Amino acid sequence: MGIRSFAAELLLPAALQPRLRAAVDTTPKAEAASFAALESKLGYLAKADIKLIREAYKFADEAHLGQFRASGEPYITHPLAVSGLVADWKLDAQAVMAALMHDAMEDCGVTKVQLIERFGAPTAELVDGLTKLDKLRFSTREEGQAESFRKMLLAMARDVRVILVKLADRLHNMRTMAAMAPNKRHRIARETLDIYAPIAHRLGLNQIYRELQELSFEHLHPWRHGALAKAVKRSRGYRRDIVERVQGDVGKAFATARIKVQISGREKTVFSIYRKMREKHAGFAQVNDIFGFRIVVPTLPDCYLALGVLHQLYKPVPGRFKDYVAIPKPNGYQSLHTTLVSPLGTAVEFQIRTEEMHAVAESGIAAHWLYKHDRKGHGEAQPMGAMWLQSLLDIQDETRDSAEFLEHVKIDLVPEAVYVFTPMSKIMALPRGATAVDFAYAIHSDVGDHCVAAKVNGEPVALRTELKSGDVVEIVTAPGARPNPGWLNFVRTGRARSKIRHFLKTMEQEESRSLGEKLLAQALRAEGLTLPSTDPTDADAQAVWQQLTRWSGNRGRGELLTDIGLGRKIATIVAKRMAQLLAERGVRPDAVTLTLGRYGADDNVPSQGGVVIDGSEGASVQLATCCRPIPGDAIVGYLGRGEGLLVHTADCRNGKRLAERDPERWMPVEWAEQPTRPFETMVQVLVRNGKGALAQLATSVSAAEADITHIDMDNERDPDVAELRLLVSVRDRLHLADLLRTLKRSPPVMRATRVKP
Repeated sequence: MGIRSFAAELLLPAALQPRLRAAVDTTPKAEAASFAALESKLGYLAKADIKLIREAYKFADEAHLGQFRASGEPYITHPLAVSGLVADWKLDAQAVMAALMHDAMEDCGVTKVQLIERFGAPTAELVDGLTKLDKLRFSTREEGQAESFRKMLLAMARDVRVILVKLADRLHNMRTMAAMAPNKRHRIARETLDIYAPIAHRLGLNQIYRELQELSFEHLHPWRHGALAKAVKRSRGYRRDIVERVQGDVGKAFATARIKVQISGREKTVFSIYRKMREKHAGFAQVNDIFGFRIVVPTLPDCYLALGVLHQLYKPVPGRFKDYVAIPKPNGYQSLHTTLVSPLGTAVEFQIRTEEMHAVAESGIAAHWLYKHDRKGHGEAQPMGAMWLQSLLDIQDETRDSAEFLEHVKIDLVPEAVYVFTPMSKIMALPRGATAVDFAYAIHSDVGDHCVAAKVNGEPVALRTELKSGDVVEIVTAPGARPNPGWLNFVRTGRARSKIRHFLKTMEQEESRSLGEKLLAQALRAEGLTLPSTDPTDADAQAVWQQLTRWSGNRGRGELLTDIGLGRKIATIVAKRMAQLLAERGVRPDAVTLTLGRYGADDNVPSQGGVVIDGSEGASVQLATCCRPIPGDAIVGYLGRGEGLLVHTADCRNGKRLAERDPERWMPVEWAEQPTRPFETMVQVLVRNGKGALAQLATSVSAAEADITHIDMDNERDPDVAELRLLVSVRDRLHLADLLRTLKRSPPVMRATRVKP
């Protein structure tokens, strides 16, 4: 039995131990000053690869000649240190070369073409993925930063080596940040804590994750870090006896059971202690599980045998056992976790895992390269972060805005997870707080788009219901269903959020395009013309459309029609330009069409060239909330800039002010004979205060076959009367008149009127 003593290790926090051990080979003198230290780590590569890496080093050295870091060291020390970290993970030659040249394009004016010619396309793609977009112009620093993150994350999704090199770069920068200005240190530390540390955790790179957190905390809150570090150091002396006693007891128990194990100690980082103190609102003295033990066993069955030995030795704490072997974490982490009560009454956590699990736990996705010589073949997939990496590409397909993309990614960088089951018993991991809608989109975007209901453990639940570990979730879909904008208020996954937003934007564009086509067709009728054909074989019509879109500055016919529907372009102006283009080709106005445009009517276009409103128009047509028109009201349409068609009542004061300001944006609209849905309007009701007054009011509204969708009450508290504003849903003016008569007959009602702006 190999038992490794760790009393000396506990003299420093665990996250600082790798830094202490690495100090010898990451100091400028040892690793960064020359190529020799890096070459000593490259024994796992072929001689031809090492020769290529030497050439990359010379190239980077020449490119960075005359450049210095904030500490005063030659700049080449940084790329050498980063490539040394990459070599520790046993990454291939292309990744090591990319690490050496990762700043060459950004800081030295080296082009991608030069790198392709010297070192090949794969290495150049890696370097390009690591290069920020500083050379482009952005309106704000945040916009440029978001676009750079998007570029890096998408490159990472295509090739995970990009993020491994980037994390090594960030780790070395964090270790050597003392020479920077305080405001820059603070910004980089915050960025690391918010983005890079969670990415490391998501990919299972726990050792880097812990160190990045610790270093970020140290730079963000140096006083808090220093005070806690001193408290941890003082408490080590008090714990030395209990550590040695537990170590001896555990070693004897495994020797008796004849199980070969490696026992090592682990101490919580200062940052994790600080976070636990904040979460539990506790002082340092109340955080009692500061240290623990890691048990590494040869085989998977030995994990459970070791668990039995420990539970026989000390009493387990109820509710503190977690089996991440049977159900791994989303980043591939596997271990058995159990917390036991030591002989002195303190809680001690144990983690039990195999050698391979330990490699994944510490190095995550990098373990693919680190241990690939022990595995069958080199081409197997890397499952730990594969699903999340694929989700980045899915989100990019739906989201073109950089800030929105980064928002979705931040949502998905959630370390905690719940584990739920499909009806076919497949396990799915979702972020804590995920809902039935998140589950639906995790299965497939079509399931999410068409979901109408959900069942959890066989019982119907609301779609916003938060899921718990162990739930069996079933989604009910309907072919005609579509995403609800309200879902954005409660979904938790970036995938679900991006899919919903993409669907809503697509629907809005389709509706706006349809409205734009209708408006342009009517405007052309007023010129005595009809819309040119959209048949691709009609060369003359296609030429007219191309000339028109070139004149309007649009990329195509669809975009032009969408702009007209959204009010960004005026249909009458576009129609006059199209009439000129058609006239140049010999097309003359037709008297019959001219008459139809001015006086006639058809199914879609009413007389006077207006637009028909039936309630099914969607996002392209909005009813003004100031006057809330309903069928039967005289109405007019205002084509807002980028807002689509806004419908006001003819006597609305706000509408009249807009008409005076932009008369060319007004157009006639009218109601359809058979509207497809009820419409909302505001009713003001003065009632006598009394027991059951609101209930009587609701009964009267129900008796008139109307619905109350919202109630507001005045702030002036009169003990005798109250003024209520009801947002009610009615069919038309006749229905509203019937509702008002019914309300006036109700005993508590003194007055009931429709609210006008």
